[in-house]
Amino acid sequence: MKKVLFIILSFFAVLQVSAQSDDRPQFGEQPRLVVGIVVDQMRWDYLSRYYSKFGEGGFRRLIGEGFSYNNCLINYVPTITAIGHTSAYTGTTPAFHGICGNNFYLDGRKVYCTSDSTVNPVGSDNDYAGKQSPVNLVATTIGDQLRLHYDFRSKVIGVSYKDRAAIFPAGRSANAAYWLDTKNRQFITSTYYMQELPQWAKAYNAELAKNQEFKRVGTDVGLYPLCGHITTDMAIAALKGERLGQGDVPDMLCISYSETDVIGHKWSTRGEHTDEAYLELDKDIARLLSALDAQVGRGNYLLFLTADHGAAHNWKFMQDNKLSGGPSVTDEIKERIYEELASDMGDVHGIIGDIMDYRVFLNWEKIQSLGLITADVPHQIVEALRKEKHVIFACTFEDLATAALPPLLRDRALMGYYPGRSGDIIFFPKPNYYDYGSWSSPIGTTHGHWNPYDAHIPMLFFGWHVPHGSSPRETHINDFAPTVCSMLHIQQPNACTGEALTFDE
Repeated sequence: MKKVLFIILSFFAVLQVSAQSDDRPQFGEQPRLVVGIVVDQMRWDYLSRYYSKFGEGGFRRLIGEGFSYNNCLINYVPTITAIGHTSAYTGTTPAFHGICGNNFYLDGRKVYCTSDSTVNPVGSDNDYAGKQSPVNLVATTIGDQLRLHYDFRSKVIGVSYKDRAAIFPAGRSANAAYWLDTKNRQFITSTYYMQELPQWAKAYNAELAKNQEFKRVGTDVGLYPLCGHITTDMAIAALKGERLGQGDVPDMLCISYSETDVIGHKWSTRGEHTDEAYLELDKDIARLLSALDAQVGRGNYLLFLTADHGAAHNWKFMQDNKLSGGPSVTDEIKERIYEELASDMGDVHGIIGDIMDYRVFLNWEKIQSLGLITADVPHQIVEALRKEKHVIFACTFEDLATAALPPLLRDRALMGYYPGRSGDIIFFPKPNYYDYGSWSSPIGTTHGHWNPYDAHIPMLFFGWHVPHGSSPRETHINDFAPTVCSMLHIQQPNACTGEALTFDE
């Protein structure tokens, strides 16, 4: 009897796998549109935390009809906005795509990741906001591969509140990327893409200029959920204005929601402001899906949703609840390093050019001018860092491959390192110790670590040839691009290191 039961169960298991295999895209099949969504600073556990409060048409629809990989991790450090957006769409890490921070060093000079002095703003006279492009990106994206495959007939467009969150996902060959000029409160682009905004974008900006509530954003941070509504409106305007999904080849729309990051830095992971941000975002996702259904049709578009990073709980909140955590202030660490080195080297102020994202950038000109032995300085700084009570590991990048580090930390540091841009030394604070700096408030939070609170992110697929289901297997942020490209039967991005997933868990 047991043998018969085993045969029957095996038969149904084969049928199930066969059914899933039959639903996979065949050569010649294609969706009309690919949609990528990144939610800035969205921890994976927010999906369950807010699930009962979500409406039916947004996140609950994505989860209820789509496929969720519930153990998707970021496999590099630092876990930073520009890196996360780039890694999801290139299918690789900073070691290969070159975007190793929101800011990094290029030829010894600190640069903003999308800054480009060779271009000009379009839709604004604000050079600070508009002189932006993907010039520093050295790998292709999903959108680039889509355009290459279809001889540049596919349209690829990025939309976000943040410039870097619109620019890097769309890629170097994108038709357009649009971001908010927060000074003039208008969506803009740069001459990298075009010389003049399209009429539909001008029309939407005209409507935006009439929005009296939006004019107060920036003076009252509590209004930032409105930025999510505006991002959704702009994405829908692009969908309609560019007739995305209406041609004979697939198009791509890349959307990033940034208000969640602004609110998280201000108010952390708990409280009414964070609650409001995600419940309002849920409504925006529902509106977007409705617009996609209306224009492209249910089942005709392939959508994925993720985050660029998560966030730590506020360290004071952790301490108040008898949990470990605390501040790790970069400027104080720098001064203590100078004090530690003074007995052997004298006054060495200035030899550290910067400490950024838990990486030390040395000022080699200053080191040489002081007559110091250049080979010794990095190692002495590492020893000083190891004496910091909230630092558990420190290492030069030069020694990283052979250093006495846990393999997980060594591998993630290597995958996050790009020569000439990432600095000289990396260090790892204790869990939930972080440097909140000027970009976060004392009651807010930040990100950047390897730990699950920063590295565990949503991985949702929905729509075209995506079955309903979930999996607990470990996946990574760089698996999005190869998965999408495999489904579309196009080549992976040219530095792709991720794995193509198949939904047959």
